[in-house]
Amino acid sequence: MNRESIAQLRAQVGSLYQQARLGVDRVPVKARVLLGLFLVAALLMAIHTALTAKDANLHLKLQHDFRAAQLSVWVDGDLAFSGKVTGSAKKKFGLIPTDSFQASLSQIIPVRSGQHNVRVRIEPDDAAMRENSTSGDFARNTERELLVSARRSSFSLSWQGTGGAPAETSSAFAWISRYAGSLFLTLAGSIMSALAGYAIRELPARIRSTSDTTPKAELGPQ
Repeated sequence: MNRESIAQLRAQVGSLYQQARLGVDRVPVKARVLLGLFLVAALLMAIHTALTAKDANLHLKLQHDFRAAQLSVWVDGDLAFSGKVTGSAKKKFGLIPTDSFQASLSQIIPVRSGQHNVRVRIEPDDAAMRENSTSGDFARNTERELLVSARRSSFSLSWQGTGGAPAETSSAFAWISRYAGSLFLTLAGSIMSALAGYAIRELPARIRSTSDTTPKAELGPQ
């Protein structure tokens, strides 16, 4: 590319910049402020979506010996799963029904990567409510398996496989992503509410102004 081509390219870029600047200058200041607020709200929503994306899985495996029970699972205080579980009667020698029951459940629960507190509650129809909690660290794009053993005599939670110990850095990131995501969503909602309120307040005045000037333009000079 010779000097002439470079000079022409610079001239074209400069011309486009001047045209864009003139176009922006024609836009009213209020419109530019509103557009800026809208872009900020969109950016906050995008950040909130990125921080709260669920990129890991909690694989819950339940083993219980109740006829029927209500199972509830919370992740960091938020209800993540709730459902009814039922058991089937055990058979002695594979033929004779007994008064004992047994059943299992496998459930996948999407979660965000990072450290989470998991609380499990089971409410049998014919026994007292049981509840327990544990913490675990989830890496991105991985699945952690939590075994829940619910018996009449005991109730326990245990992580299966490796990676059961929580990581401090992941815990800090999970805390930041949880509360920063909520903050960004609140800010975006406030901006959108302000924009909506401004539009509702200003739009009727604009319509009235337009309707008042239209008849004068049609009549013209007398």
